[in-house]
Amino acid sequence: MNADSATLEKTHSKENKNIIKNVLKFIPNLFTKAAHGASFLVGVIKKDPRAFQIQKASGDELLEELNRVKRDSNEYKNQAEKEEEERIEKVKNQKMISYRYKVKDSSGRIVSNTFEAPSVNDVRVFLTNEGYEVVEIKERSKFDIDINLGGRIKNGDLSFMLTQLSTYIKAGIPLINSVRILAKQTTNAMHKKILNKVVYELVIGEKFSVALEKQDKAFPTLLINMVKTSEMTGDLAGTLDEMAAYYTEVEKARKQMISALVYPSVILTVAIVAVVFIIVYVVPQFVGMFASNNAELPAITVFIINASDFLGAYWWVLLLALVALIVIYRLLYKNVKEFRKTMQTFFMHLPVIGNVIIYNEVSTLTRTFSSLLNHSVFITDSMEILSKLSNNEVYKEIINRTLITLSKGGKISDSFKGEWAFPVVAYEMLVTGESTGQLALMMEKVADHYQALHTNAVTTIKSLVEPIIICFLAVAVGFIIMSIILPMFDLYGQL
Repeated sequence: MNADSATLEKTHSKENKNIIKNVLKFIPNLFTKAAHGASFLVGVIKKDPRAFQIQKASGDELLEELNRVKRDSNEYKNQAEKEEEERIEKVKNQKMISYRYKVKDSSGRIVSNTFEAPSVNDVRVFLTNEGYEVVEIKERSKFDIDINLGGRIKNGDLSFMLTQLSTYIKAGIPLINSVRILAKQTTNAMHKKILNKVVYELVIGEKFSVALEKQDKAFPTLLINMVKTSEMTGDLAGTLDEMAAYYTEVEKARKQMISALVYPSVILTVAIVAVVFIIVYVVPQFVGMFASNNAELPAITVFIINASDFLGAYWWVLLLALVALIVIYRLLYKNVKEFRKTMQTFFMHLPVIGNVIIYNEVSTLTRTFSSLLNHSVFITDSMEILSKLSNNEVYKEIINRTLITLSKGGKISDSFKGEWAFPVVAYEMLVTGESTGQLALMMEKVADHYQALHTNAVTTIKSLVEPIIICFLAVAVGFIIMSIILPMFDLYGQL
C-alpha cells in the first residue's frame, strides 16, 4: 500500500506540474494566436491574398513539427536511433570515479591534478605509462574542489593545438603520441587535464572523435563531426589544418567584435562618469551661492539641482537597480528562449549594429556549411550540426525549417527565400550553388564576402562612435554649464 500511495502521489505531482506548465504557456499563446487572428482579419478586410497563406511556424510549434518530421522520416529515424544508441553508450561510459593524484615528472617537479577513471589502478597504470612517477592517488571527497573545472577551449588555443597536432601527424608521429606531446607541452592546467583524458580514451581503444566527444563541451561540435568524417576518409591531418584555419577566422571575427564594443564602452563610461562628477560635486558648490543671494533660478537650474540632490542621496539605489536589471536580463536571455529571440531580433534591426550581427552570423553559417559540404557531410547532417552551433534563435528557426523542407523533398533555397535575416545577395548565391552543383564553393564565396562586409561595418562603428560620444558629452556638459551661468547673469543684473 505504501508503494502504491507513493506512486499515486508522484502521478498527482506530475499532473499538477503539467497543469501549471500549461497555464503558464496559455497567456503567451493566447496573445500569439490573437495577433495571428487580427493579422488574418486585417488581410481579409483589405482583400490581401497573403492573409490566406499558412504562416511560418516558429518557436515551440516549429520544434514540434521538426520532431514529427524526424519521427515520420526514415532518413531521420535512422539518425535518431543512432543518436539514441550513442547517448546510451555515453551514459554507460560516464560511470567514472574522480581521483586526485600527485606525480613527479621527468624533471622532478611535483604535479597535482584530478583524473576520472573506473578504478585507482587504471589511474596508476595510465600515469606510469605516461612517464610519471606516482606519489599519491586518492579518491576525491565531496569537499575536494577542482580548480581546473574545465570548460570549452578558446578558439585561439584550439587553433594552435590543431596546427601542432597536424604537424606531428604529418611528421609520421602516431596520433596518440602526438596528443601526448601536446599534453606534456602545455602549461595550462585545464588543457593538460583535458588532453590527458583524450590520451586515456585513445589508450583504451576509443576513436579520436569519441575521445573528443567525451570531454564534456571542451571541444566544439563542428570539430568532433569533422574528425568523424576524416576518420572515414583517412585525411585527419588535412581536416585538422582546415579546422585550425576555420577557428583562426572565427577568433579574428570575435576579436573584431570585441574591439568594436570595448572602445565605445570605455569612452561612454568615461563620459557618464564625468557628467555624474560634475552634477554631484561641482553643481552643489554653486547652490549655496545662489541661495545666499536669493537668486531666481530658471527651470533648467532647478532640474540640475534636483538631479544633483537625487544622485547624492540615492546613488546606491540606482546602482542596485542597474545591477539587478543586468542580472535579470542575463538570466532571461540565458533561460527564456522567446526573450532571447526577441532581443536578438531587436538588436539585428538596429542601424549599423544590426548589420554587424547579421554579417557575422551569415559569414559563420555559410563558412561552416561550406566546410561540412567539402568533407562530404550529408546536407541534412550539415543542417543538424549548424542548428547546434548557432546561438541565434532566428537562424536556428531558419535551419529547422530547412530540415523540414528537405524532408519533404524541397530545396535549401526554398526555406531561405524571403528571410529578412538572410540577405538577398547570399540567397541568390545559394540558388546559384544549388542549380550549378557548386554549393560548397558558393557558400565559401558568400562567407568571404560577408566577412569583408563585417570588417567594414566594425570599422564604420569605430569611426562613428567617437564623434557621437563627443557630441553627447558636449551637449550634457553644455546643459550643465547653462544651468549655472543663467542664474549668474541674474545675479549680475541685481548688482
